[in-house]
Formats: sequence, structure tokens, C-alpha cells
Amino acid sequence: MTHGGSTQFGRGEEFLVPRERMLKRLERSGVHDPRVLEALRAVPRHRLVPEGLREQAYRNSALPIGEGQTISAPEIVGHMTQALELEGEETVLEIGTGSGYQAAVLSRLAERVISIERVPRLAAQARSGLDAMGVANVVVHLGDGTRGRPADAPYQAILVTAGGPEVPLPLLSQLDVGGRLVGPFGDRQRQQLLRVRRHSAGDYETERLGACRFVDLRGSHGWK
Repeated sequence: MTHGGSTQFGRGEEFLVPRERMLKRLERSGVHDPRVLEALRAVPRHRLVPEGLREQAYRNSALPIGEGQTISAPEIVGHMTQALELEGEETVLEIGTGSGYQAAVLSRLAERVISIERVPRLAAQARSGLDAMGVANVVVHLGDGTRGRPADAPYQAILVTAGGPEVPLPLLSQLDVGGRLVGPFGDRQRQQLLRVRRHSAGDYETERLGACRFVDLRGSHGWK
């Protein structure tokens, strides 16, 4: 039987009603995987947004977290997580830690999460927030996420949380055979959410999942 990583944070008593409303919206929008919905129910999103925005944490909107970055809207998090098709034993690479919320959700669904953040302050805040919630199977690294992290490859799933001009080649090479990469790619104003499956060493299949708009994916294989 497959399983996800063990985490210590509980649901808590705060924001339970808005959290359940968020889940109902997600189900109506097409997020139907029960494991994904349970992960979103379990993670206290309000603990990973700036204190002044906690009342807005469960609204379906992106929120600023500083340094020109945002925490993605819950609907986007739900759809991207579902698109990864996680079964519980994967090592997942996340590009763009941000607040740490997406990594916390992934921690409930995968064996291990390797997350890369390019902004030092955000990386430190995410580590602190995840540690405070007892998330033990996420490691946050500071660096250029568009290069991936060969030391922990191959990855059975890769999630890119910022919009780039194209899928970075290093990420494709670090994707395991049978693995899935999900992320937004296109121009700076509008991207397509793509899912790339690796069938063999040189055989990749790309699916378009819908239009979206994300902050820039910056790095040597992203926007300069």
C-alpha cells in the first residue's frame, strides 16, 4: 500500500469553516482526488501567509508574500497537485518554495519533497513555517531552481510553481522514467499549464491542462 510522508501538524480549530468552504469550491472546480482534498484540508494555509492576510487565506486568490512573489490561489494549488498523480512513494522536486504551502501539501502525498527557492528570505521563512508545523519530509534548498537538483535525482514528480518561457531542460533530464512534470510555460503575460510525462530516456509526452498566469520563473533556464 502506498503512503505519503508523515507530518505532525493538525487541523487546529482556527478557520475551519472557511477551509471547508474552500474545499467545496475546489470540488466544484474539478479537484476530486480524495487524497488531494484531504491534504488541502489538513494543511493550515493561514499559518503560511503574512499575518495581516490570514483572514483572506482561504479565499480563491493569490496573496503577496513579499519579494514580488505570491502564494498561489487554492484552486491552482489543488489542480496542480492533482495533475501530479501522486501515489505516496515519490520523491518530488518543487521549483519555487515561496511560502512553503505547496510543499506542505505535497508532504502529505509523497515520501519526500525537495524544494528550491531563489530568494533567501523566503527560503528561511518557509523553513521556519514548515518546521513549526512539524513537517519532517520537506527539505528547502536555496538556489536556481531552473537547474534542478541532480544530487537527489531522479524525481518521480516535478512541480514548477512559476511561469517560464519553456520547460527547463535540466528538469526534463532529472525526471524519472514514468514521472510527471507539471508547470506553467509560455510568455510573461499568459502561460499554459502543462503536464509532461517521461515514457523513456528520450520519449516525452506533453498535455495542455489550461491557461494560467504566474509570476516569472527566474534563473539560468528561465526568465533572466
